[in-house]
Amino acid sequence: MRERSSLREGIRITTPTHDLAAVLNTLGIETAAVVGHSIGTAGLVLSQFWPDAPPGKHSFPMRNAVMSGYGRATIVVEAGEHSGARIQARQAVAHGRPVILTDLVVRANRWPADLIGRPGVHVAHGTAEVMTIVEDIIAASNEVDELLAFALR
Repeated sequence: MRERSSLREGIRITTPTHDLAAVLNTLGIETAAVVGHSIGTAGLVLSQFWPDAPPGKHSFPMRNAVMSGYGRATIVVEAGEHSGARIQARQAVAHGRPVILTDLVVRANRWPADLIGRPGVHVAHGTAEVMTIVEDIIAASNEVDELLAFALR
């Protein structure tokens, strides 16, 4: 399902089965630029649910899966044994995304033991270490982007 509205009415893109890049490609360069600028300045609402869909027990784990795939990394600073953060961290590992767990989360729960030692899973001892890991993740991502840009020339 795909919905597109005119620029005069504002842009509303509904794409439960398409990715945003594919939809932007169908809008044309000028419209895609406006959408891109709008997302860059106002933000983006990303959901697999319609805006009027009520929250439900099943919707939160589904939302966590979307966020873990969309985000560059998942950082868990506080979580319980059965929290949504636990679900998102597991999904992030499944998506191949980095996960940063604070040592407080690791000490307070059993579930981090299943993730520690897996590729991309980091345990941080304090805010400064979280930030160092984030900077390393961003630098590695930028390096990959530069290599891809060079290869595609």
